[in-house]
Amino acid sequence: MTVLVYSTPTCPYCKKAKEYFATKGVEFQDFDVSSDEAKQQEMIHKSGGMAVPVIDIGGTIIVGFDQAKIDAALAK
Repeated sequence: MTVLVYSTPTCPYCKKAKEYFATKGVEFQDFDVSSDEAKQQEMIHKSGGMAVPVIDIGGTIIVGFDQAKIDAALAK
């Protein structure tokens, strides 16, 4: 399962999400949308907005750090 995290360096919820994946042993790709315009556009297309983090777990899009939604998506 592919896990993508669209984040910014200053976002505390982005940091929480990445730390959560690390503690669960979930590998993920992190994209800094503050410096990568192409990934920023990809994130906006997926989520419909500029809020971060945007987490894509196997095609399930989660905006923000929502542990229950993350766990549900990982369990699929």
